Amino acid sequence: MVNIGNDWDEVLNGEFDKEYYQKLRQFLIGEYRTKTVYPDMYDIFNALKAVPYSDVKVVILGQDPYHEPGQAHGMAFSVMKGVQQPPSLVNIFKELQEDLGIEPPPKDDGYLMGWAQEGVLLMNAVLTVRAHQANSHKGKGWEILTDHIIEKLNDREKPIVFILWGANAKAKREFITNPQHLVLTGAHPSPLSAYNGFFGGRYFSRANEFLVSTGQGPVNWGRR
Repeated sequence: MVNIGNDWDEVLNGEFDKEYYQKLRQFLIGEYRTKTVYPDMYDIFNALKAVPYSDVKVVILGQDPYHEPGQAHGMAFSVMKGVQQPPSLVNIFKELQEDLGIEPPPKDDGYLMGWAQEGVLLMNAVLTVRAHQANSHKGKGWEILTDHIIEKLNDREKPIVFILWGANAKAKREFITNPQHLVLTGAHPSPLSAYNGFFGGRYFSRANEFLVSTGQGPVNWGRR
């Protein structure tokens, strides 16, 4: 039913057969049939498709997909080339520049596949949303799946950096119990909260320092 196409299929074996996911699937069939829902149904699992389980170095966890036309494509905070960067992504690039001196890309380039190719899993706590209605698919079952994904990543022997932005993402903190991983938290990069604990977090340099200290290569955060 769900085919990721890499080692996530083995890691998540049997999960999509469970009752909660079957209920979620029926809900989504109705939503996609009768409402405008983002991302496209074929893009829902793009974050997992882009970064195999064994390749994950950093997890950046968001809330739910962008809910305006043309924005969401299955990777948290990312938009396809040619789409104007949403305000949250503009703030992420501002923090990156402040932290590592990396110049922000043009405003119509917010595609973060380069990060994914570096081992950065860009995942939301909820993977779908109704148009113009943030958090509209909250509590429908996605959180059970994404909790399980975090638990599976927590089981990994190779250390991972978890970056949790905003209350929905921070709620996953309880599933990261393995002391060999690093957890960085901050406010959501949305303009509503970015000045209350997002800016100045130095998430990118701190992630790289940890990766290097655990014998891994740093992420090239400037990769496009």
